[in-house]
Amino acid sequence: MNALHYLLLGLLAIFITLVVVRPRIGWAFGRWTALVCVAVVMLLPFVWLVCAAFKDKDVLNEYAFLPPLSAISSKTINLDNFRTLFAPQETTQGPVGFWRYIANSLFLASTTTFVSLLLCSMGGYALAKFRFRGKGFLLTYMLASMAVPGVALLAPNFAVIYHLGWMDSYKAILIPTAVTAFGIFLFRQAMNAVPDELIEAGRIDGCSEWRIYYQLAMPLVRPMSGEFCLIAFLGAWNSYLAPNVFLQTQAKLTLPVVLNQFMGVYDRQYGVFLAGTLLAVLPPAVLFLALQREFISGLTSGAVKQ
Repeated sequence: MNALHYLLLGLLAIFITLVVVRPRIGWAFGRWTALVCVAVVMLLPFVWLVCAAFKDKDVLNEYAFLPPLSAISSKTINLDNFRTLFAPQETTQGPVGFWRYIANSLFLASTTTFVSLLLCSMGGYALAKFRFRGKGFLLTYMLASMAVPGVALLAPNFAVIYHLGWMDSYKAILIPTAVTAFGIFLFRQAMNAVPDELIEAGRIDGCSEWRIYYQLAMPLVRPMSGEFCLIAFLGAWNSYLAPNVFLQTQAKLTLPVVLNQFMGVYDRQYGVFLAGTLLAVLPPAVLFLALQREFISGLTSGAVKQ
């Protein structure tokens, strides 16, 4: 038996003792212990990633996490992975640093999120609050289009982008993802919860449709907006297929594409790859912490039919 087994047996003994002596305190202790154990299990991959990013490549697979205290030195724990990661790469356009790829991903993810939020919310507002001919057919067509996998549309999209002359430009990534059927349907469900009486009151007071949308409807669907921003940002940040297909200049590539280059056929730099992965995880994590309240509220927003 190892230390983990003794720890679990000790916790079990404490739980049984408390349940016998003080049942209420014992069950509370059991619940908190179970939650802590689940949290530790879920955080272990992230802890392993942090440890692997700082371990030397020679001892990367020797220890599960960090080396024992007696083995910790500059030869086992160092910043060599990060130094290699941020060393400028020589390309046909000149040296390119890793910060350039981070800036590219931030630009594409932020721009895609902002444009998608604006257009999808406007489309959802129109489908929820306007009456026009063909509305039902349009909604059905949108929902049916969500069943088509994006990979099946790669060839026709490539042909269109090639003939438009958008190859090796960010327009090939930003414009096709500017609006999605999923985002419009998501906001349509949220906008259905906005009272029609509030919209009519705004029109009677002389508000334009744009002002009604921006100042009356959007503040009421803030939880859904936060959830959509997180989903759109993660989708654009983790996108690999489109940047890999449409971008050809090294200086324009994004983080997922560049990190994959460290895992070549003949040269696999696992430590450098894990160090870059650790940095790539930070922006989505910060965004989730900032929008977690809206994200949790948005999970149930629009779920109840009004």
